[in-house]
Amino acid sequence: MNGAPSAMVSPGLWGFVAFFALAVALYLLMRNMNARMRRMSYRAELERDAEREKDGEREKDAGRDKDAGRQKDGGRAASDDVDGSAGSPDENGSGGQTGKPGTGAGG
Repeated sequence: MNGAPSAMVSPGLWGFVAFFALAVALYLLMRNMNARMRRMSYRAELERDAEREKDGEREKDAGRDKDAGRQKDGGRAASDDVDGSAGSPDENGSGGQTGKPGTGAGG
């Protein structure tokens, strides 16, 4: 023991305690993260189901509104043009929409 480093140095009891505490903390953090991920996934699934349900109700309401509009207009949809060209394709097959920028038509 003349000042040279000893080969018998080890972390000892306190090194083990510190490593064990880190391992326990890691386990608890991973467990908490997994629970949160499951919860988040479940909530996202519920939101998707609710959105699908709302979309289905909107489609039903749109169908009722369209039928009501046809009854009011004598069998013609309220969105039809006077000349009856709404929805029928023109020469280029675009359905009457030009798609030109700034015209508000198309796309």
